[in-house]
Amino acid sequence: MPQSRLRRYLRHGTLPQLAVFEASARLSSFTRAAAELHLAQPTVSGQIRKLSETLGTPLFEQVGRQIQLTPSGRCAYDHCLEVLAAIGRLDDALADLRDLAAGELRLAIAGAATRFVARMASDFSQCYPGIAVRLHVDNRAGLLARLARHEDDLYLFAHPPQGLPVVRQAITSNPLVIVARRDDDLARERALSLARVAAAPFVMREPGSGTRASVLEAFARAGLSPNIRMELASDEAIRCAVSEGAGIAALPRDSLDAGDAFSMVDVAGFPIERHWHFVYPVGVRVARAAEAFMRHVRDEAAAPDGRREQGEAAVSKLAA
Repeated sequence: MPQSRLRRYLRHGTLPQLAVFEASARLSSFTRAAAELHLAQPTVSGQIRKLSETLGTPLFEQVGRQIQLTPSGRCAYDHCLEVLAAIGRLDDALADLRDLAAGELRLAIAGAATRFVARMASDFSQCYPGIAVRLHVDNRAGLLARLARHEDDLYLFAHPPQGLPVVRQAITSNPLVIVARRDDDLARERALSLARVAAAPFVMREPGSGTRASVLEAFARAGLSPNIRMELASDEAIRCAVSEGAGIAALPRDSLDAGDAFSMVDVAGFPIERHWHFVYPVGVRVARAAEAFMRHVRDEAAAPDGRREQGEAAVSKLAA
C-alpha cells in the first residue's frame, strides 16, 4: 500500500475502530458490542462513525430496531477479519520469541536427579541464555506437596505419582545400582545373592525418598530387609559416606563417574530399572520455557553424542 494511503488509516487510529466494527457486525448491535468491549455505547457509535469517514462509505444501515451491514460494510467486514487474524498470527509468532528470550523456568526434582538435571539445565541455559532456571531439590514427599500446590513448572520423578490428575512423560532410563568402596570385598565378588547384600551395612536415603522406596521394595519381594546403618538426606552425602567406608548403598547409575572411589556391585535383582518422568498437573498450561526444556531434554537423552558415550565409558569402568 502506498505510504500516503497507509497514513490515512494510521492517522485515524483504525485498529481500535476495526475491533469495535468487528464486534458490532458480529453481534448486530452497538449496545451488545459496547457491553462485550466494556465501552460506553456513544463511544462505540463514535468509533463506527470515524471508521466510516476514514473508509469513505457507510458501514451499517438501520432496519427497524436492528442494524445490518451495507454492501460496503460486508466487504469491509471480510477484510477486517483478515486484518485481525493476521495480527493474531503475528502475536502468536512473537510469543515464542518473547517467552524464550526472557523468563523463568521452575523445576522441582528428586535429589537423585541432581546431576542429570544440572547437566541438562546447563546445556539448556546455553541455548536460551535469557531464561533463568530455578531448581528446587526435594525428596518424593516434598515433590508431591509442591505438585499439589502448583509451585513449579515441571516436576521430575523416578516413580510418577499414580491416582493423581497429572500428565506423565517418560524421558530416559534411570537404573538404580548397588555400589561399594573399591576395596570392599563385595566390590570384588560376582553374582552376589540379595541375602548376602542385605546383611552388609547399608547407607540409605531418608524416609520419603523414592530411591529408598525402590530399594526396600526390591528386598521385600525377596522376604528380606537391608541392614540400614546410616540414613542420609542426599545422594552426594551417601557418595561421601560410601567413599569413607560407611557401607554399601543404592545410587542412580547416571550419577556415577570414573573418578568415584567406589564400584558397582554385581547383585541379583539389580539394577532396578527406572525411568525419569516429567510430571505436571492436568489442565495447567505449560509455560513455553518448560515446553522448550522438555523438548531439549528428550532430544539430548535420545542422541548418542560424545558426552553420553563418555558417561557410558565411565560406567563400564566402574563395573570392571
